[in-house]
Amino acid sequence: MINPFSRTFSVSELETFQFLSQVMLFEKLKNMEMARFLTALHERKYRRDEVVFFSGDPSQALYVVKSGRINLTIDIKENFEIINEVNKGEFFGENSLLENVTRIYTAIVASEEAELLVLPHFAIQEVFDSYPKIKAKMMTSLAEFYNQNNKRLFKSYRNSFGFFNLQEMFDRNKEETR
Repeated sequence: MINPFSRTFSVSELETFQFLSQVMLFEKLKNMEMARFLTALHERKYRRDEVVFFSGDPSQALYVVKSGRINLTIDIKENFEIINEVNKGEFFGENSLLENVTRIYTAIVASEEAELLVLPHFAIQEVFDSYPKIKAKMMTSLAEFYNQNNKRLFKSYRNSFGFFNLQEMFDRNKEETR
């Protein structure tokens, strides 16, 4: 039976849900759950070489690439070394799901233009506080994302014949100075 009081969505909202459902972080959410983010979600356009955020900045938003490419870089001496390229349907700035953290990499636009969906940290926290099931689903997706990253890290380490000290990643006694 159809509930006559259930919310209906506009074509634009349904298109947003369709797009977000293809993004790993949102793929476990139903339309009504994604709708909780709509009022805070906004689009922002960037041009080539524009910095989205710098390493060390406060993590104030999550970004989803609607079009274009973003390079995630780390500072090595006086250069930016690309550690990942983020494309349409992928997200970055995921540590904005956590409280009181700073960016660990710099995000720079690599394509002529990029259109990003921006979800502010405060909105994420409001939804998480009010809807624990949404938080659980998104944190599960985030854990899966980090698990995939760890697998790639370990594969890279095996292929590099140990040219870097992987133990440093797991050494909790060292201060985080990097």
